[in-house]
Amino acid sequence: MIVDISENLRVALDGLTVNKMRSGLTMLGVIIGVGAVIALMSIGQGAQASITEQISDVGSNLIFVFPGATRMGGVHGASGSAATLTYDDAEAIADAGNVPSAVTVAPEFSQSTQVIFGDENVNVSVSGVTPEYPDALSGVEVVRGRFIEEKDVDGRANVAVLGYQTAIDLFGGFDPLGQKIKVTIPGGAGGRVSITVVGVLAEQDASGMTDPNDVVFVPITTAQNRVFNGRNSLGEPIVSRINVVAASEERAGAAVDEITALLRDRHGLDPDEEEDDFGVMNQADLLNMATQVTDIMTTFLGAIAGISLLVGGIGIMNIMLVSVTERTREIGLRKAVGARKADILVQFLLEAVVLSLVGGLLGILLGIGLASLVNVTGLMEAQVTFDSIALAVGFSAAIGLFFGIYPANQAAGLNPIEALRYE
Repeated sequence: MIVDISENLRVALDGLTVNKMRSGLTMLGVIIGVGAVIALMSIGQGAQASITEQISDVGSNLIFVFPGATRMGGVHGASGSAATLTYDDAEAIADAGNVPSAVTVAPEFSQSTQVIFGDENVNVSVSGVTPEYPDALSGVEVVRGRFIEEKDVDGRANVAVLGYQTAIDLFGGFDPLGQKIKVTIPGGAGGRVSITVVGVLAEQDASGMTDPNDVVFVPITTAQNRVFNGRNSLGEPIVSRINVVAASEERAGAAVDEITALLRDRHGLDPDEEEDDFGVMNQADLLNMATQVTDIMTTFLGAIAGISLLVGGIGIMNIMLVSVTERTREIGLRKAVGARKADILVQFLLEAVVLSLVGGLLGILLGIGLASLVNVTGLMEAQVTFDSIALAVGFSAAIGLFFGIYPANQAAGLNPIEALRYE
């Protein structure tokens, strides 16, 4: 049997090399398909690894508390659109007697607005924060000047710390420390608040959905009272997010439960009938969500690339049918000297599979090359994995086998006498 397969494989290779141009063009569809599958799946895998790394770098014990969603006429708004979290809620969470699993609590109140210096102006996020903010979120490092201090929060001081890119956009190569910037007050009344720059942050990784370098930090009390209208209908100061650091990754789940119970009690929610008017999410939840999204994206990209493999398979079947017609007399001669139907079937099936596999191997090189090119550009990260290569090659072999069955069966079913008489 091994000798028969070896002989059939040699005959199959001879049949493909007779017309190199035709064989090459036939393989082109498989080459492009396999290359596209590997390249696109590599991009998806790279995106997933990048997101996972970013979330892990922030800290696996970091917890985000968001306001709830507005509801009008039975229609829910976006998460965080309601003013349901107050500064008092953040202080209650910071109380170790209420949430013993938390070690750092950093509330913030943020909105986007125009920031001006001289002839330069940028639209950035102005975030009111407390001194604990750098302790809660990693990567927040002051390289010049200082960060927001407790005295700034207590006195509603008009001071600001600029993100790396914001400092460049507004001041270029000049030293921004001590300079005054103007922050536009949103709303119909307009107006501007003059704020003194006291610090500049180091450059942070900006590969996420939002750029942490395009930001201006001010004391949270300044943001709530002088720049924005940061109060609810009861006149209480509100926050747009509360950043909480759990004592450890193992205690993050307990911290989430403690925060949830505390806020439900503070907001007077019925335990049986009313839903939470806030959201609590830890890094594990974010990682799971990101993994699900990237998995779907990777599968979708792979499926799109797989379509070109199907097109390549149709091309293989077409060429194999042409080959059967061209070699009808050869088939008749082989049958006349004793070749069985199975021998003819295996021969043409091997030709189709070899055609597909050679195209698949060349497609691997193309896919790895495209993934490397993506990495060189620096636009995004691509990770070539063994799974993507095995999937692409296995699929290409299956394509050759599937689309080769019909032509091989046609060849094996020829009547030897009629085949010998074929002109």
